[in-house]
Amino acid sequence: MKNTKISNAVIKRLPRYRRYLIELRKKGVEKISSKEFSTLIGYTASQIRQDLNNFGGFGQQGYGYSVDSLYDEISAILGLDKEYKMVIIGAGNLGHAIAKYMQSSKQAFRVYGAFDINPALIGTELEGIPIMDYENIVEYVEKEKISIGIICVGGDTAQEVADKLSFAGVKGIWNFAPTDIEVPKHVALENVQLSDSLHSLAYHMNDIHKKTDR
Repeated sequence: MKNTKISNAVIKRLPRYRRYLIELRKKGVEKISSKEFSTLIGYTASQIRQDLNNFGGFGQQGYGYSVDSLYDEISAILGLDKEYKMVIIGAGNLGHAIAKYMQSSKQAFRVYGAFDINPALIGTELEGIPIMDYENIVEYVEKEKISIGIICVGGDTAQEVADKLSFAGVKGIWNFAPTDIEVPKHVALENVQLSDSLHSLAYHMNDIHKKTDR
């Protein structure tokens, strides 16, 4: 990889490239040009080449990209060539939905446990994942060397949960709470604001109708 800072926009496009490469592999496609990839994915051929050149390129002039090799390279860049241990904090409806998704998807992420403060939930299971007492989360994360904490609690307690996870040694936090949180510099953070996405959808819907009504 080149010794330059990669923009977040480029990084966010990599999973999309990988997802399309998975479909190409299923269809038995062995190679693809940037122009063909452009037609398939919707980005310009120039954009695709620029994005991949940030990490070394991987293509051959006159040949294009090997689908298998590019898939492996992007997987390695994203860190998906290793397994990540995860825990879910908040075993309510959202936590249940995330657990179900993670258990059904064949990815490099595995949920080892869930935590809640509700006595009625502690000792039960969430999609086969044991639900434990939130009071024991620091000890568990340290002992099991958990890499990622998934926050599925209300906004009023999200920062406290993030603080505990960071103190316990997680390397990343996937935050679904309806509020932004702060973490130490050594902890990666991805905020997933579902309302932001919904509001963006509303904007695009209204924008389309404004154009068609003219």
